[in-house]
Amino acid sequence: MTVPLLGTLGVTGFANAWFFLFLVVVVVLVLMYVVAQRARKRRVLRFANLELLQAVSRPRPRRWRHLPAALLVASLALLTTAMAGPTHDVRVPRNRAVVMLVIDVSESMVATDVAPNRLAAAKDAGKRFADELTPGINLGLVEFAGTATLLMSPTTDRDAVKAAIDTLQPAERTATGEGIFTALQAVAATTGVLGGGDGPPPARIVLESDGKETVPSEPEGPRGAFTAAHAAKDQGVEISTISFGTPDGTVKINDQDIPVPVDDSTLQTISEISGGQAFHAASLDQLNSVYSTLQNIIGYETVRGDASLAWIRLGAFVLIAALLAAVLLNRRLPD
Repeated sequence: MTVPLLGTLGVTGFANAWFFLFLVVVVVLVLMYVVAQRARKRRVLRFANLELLQAVSRPRPRRWRHLPAALLVASLALLTTAMAGPTHDVRVPRNRAVVMLVIDVSESMVATDVAPNRLAAAKDAGKRFADELTPGINLGLVEFAGTATLLMSPTTDRDAVKAAIDTLQPAERTATGEGIFTALQAVAATTGVLGGGDGPPPARIVLESDGKETVPSEPEGPRGAFTAAHAAKDQGVEISTISFGTPDGTVKINDQDIPVPVDDSTLQTISEISGGQAFHAASLDQLNSVYSTLQNIIGYETVRGDASLAWIRLGAFVLIAALLAAVLLNRRLPD
């Protein structure tokens, strides 16, 4: 019986904390009970013939005789807590949110250190992410290499997003900043027309890349990755980055194996500037795990839920226990 009663007693706050002032009444009742017990003891000691008193009085369980009163006080405290409106955190699926999936398709993404290659694995994980993302969220897609292209405006049509992911093809150079700026434009266009609530919906960019930005040469440039990250922060859009690959990645160019080690530092700085999280994945399984983590972060929001019912039930249970104890132990209600 105690499992369902205690299972939802986790409290994160109170809606009407002023109700705890009623605990003063509970304290006063406790003091009155103590005073009454001491007065009763003095009356007993004044009885002239103690042997006669013991003979005519009914035996009472001295060890447990205060249990009914203690249970009554506990029930009053629990019911007072219930009146104070306890709340707990409740995770509910997000609606109206906008998520932009931004995927690097530069030539380094054909490295085979991740089987079958980085880009193919990114496609598989991206489609799985689209399938698992909360249905009410609008998901869009941007690809970037030397330039960036909006392949799919934010939509709840997951099949359309997955079809767009299948079209990803490798190209030259890496313009990470352009990818972020293109995603921000799509976010602004969508949040400006998306109704169904007060204020603009929350938005986030998920940026997956394996390498260092090459266009422009400096990420602090006007269209650079760090500049774009600052723009995202100004718009209230967090960027969660995924650096994908291993230090041993290579690509074959003109019959030569060119090292393309994964670059974590650039993507980590982007996430730090925008206020997002940075992740690393060195395999398809790890990439899927990262996307699952992001789904839990992005797909749900925490709201305050009412937790008073469990306290009412527990308070009523303890009150009934107090009444039963009074009847069984003292043959009367606690006084």
